[in-house]
Amino acid sequence: NNYNYGKYPDIISSLEFERMVNSSGFTSGHIQTEDGRTPKTVGIIHCVGSRDQRNHPYCSQVCCMYSLKFAHLLRDHTNATVYNFYIDMRCVGKGYEEFYDRLLNEGVRFVRGKVANISYNPDEAVKEGKLTVEVEDTLMGQVRQIPMDMIILANGLTSRSDSKDIARKVGISVNKDGFFLESHPKLNPIGTQDQSIYIAGTCSGPKDIPHTVAQASAAAAGVIELLSKDTIALDPITANINSELCSGCQTCISVCPYEAIKYDQITHTSIVNDSLCRGCGTCVGTCPSGAVEGNCFTDKQILSEIEALLSFA
Repeated sequence: NNYNYGKYPDIISSLEFERMVNSSGFTSGHIQTEDGRTPKTVGIIHCVGSRDQRNHPYCSQVCCMYSLKFAHLLRDHTNATVYNFYIDMRCVGKGYEEFYDRLLNEGVRFVRGKVANISYNPDEAVKEGKLTVEVEDTLMGQVRQIPMDMIILANGLTSRSDSKDIARKVGISVNKDGFFLESHPKLNPIGTQDQSIYIAGTCSGPKDIPHTVAQASAAAAGVIELLSKDTIALDPITANINSELCSGCQTCISVCPYEAIKYDQITHTSIVNDSLCRGCGTCVGTCPSGAVEGNCFTDKQILSEIEALLSFA
C-alpha cells in the first residue's frame, strides 16, 4: 500500500501506538522510535481504510477523536511537533469540539488533505526525520513533503469476517458492509428480525464507547421486558396458506428466511408457524399457485385500496 505499513518499522497502527503509550506496554509507556529515540516530529493519518471507495466508503466515527487523543498524549509526553492529516474533522459528541479547540491551542498542526505516499530516506539526518509524507494541502492549494520520525495510522473499523455466517445461523440480516442489520434505524435500533435477538455496539456499525454503552443499556432493557412477561404478543401480520390452492411444491419453504413454513406429509400442503413468521411477504410473491396471502394484506384488501385511490384520479 501507499503507506508502507509493515515495511518501515516507524509506521505503526493506532492499536500499536495505544499499546506503546500504555504503562504496561512493551516500552513501559515511553513513546519512542524503533531505534529508541524520542520522536521530534510525528504524523497522524486519519481515515485509513475509511471513507475510501477502494476499501470502506463509510465513516468509522471514532478515528478523529482517538487521533486527537494521540496528538494530546504526544504533546504531553514528548513535546513533539504533531501533524494531523485529515479529510474532514468530525467531532460530534459531547465536549468533542471543545477538545478539538484545546488541541489547536496546544500547537497541534492540522493539514487538510489525503496523504498520497510515505517514503523512507535512511540517509537523512536524524533531525530531519527519515520518513517523508507527501500530501496535497487543500487549504494551501499545494503539494507538501513533510519529514517525520514516526507515523501513526488511524485505522477505521470493519466488521467481522464471519458476520454473514453468524447472521445466517441465528436468522438475522447483515448490510453490505457486514454489520448486523437492526429492525429499524430510528424506532428500534437494538432489535433485529428475530424478536429474541438484540444487538449492541460495533456489531451493528462503527460507534464510540458512549454510544455503545447507551445501546447496550437499551438492549438489556429490551431483554428484561421480553423475559418479564408471562405471554408474548405476536405480530398479526403473518402469512396464510390456503390448503385448497396449495399444490405442495414447497417453493415457499425454500425461500422463507425464518424457517417458518413446514411441509405436512399427511395433507401434502405447506403450513405456516405463526410464532416464527415475520410477515416479510417473500413466500406470498414466490408461490406459483397463489395459495399464500399475507394477513392484513390480502389480494382483496390491496385491490380495494387501489380502486379507492383510482376513484380520486
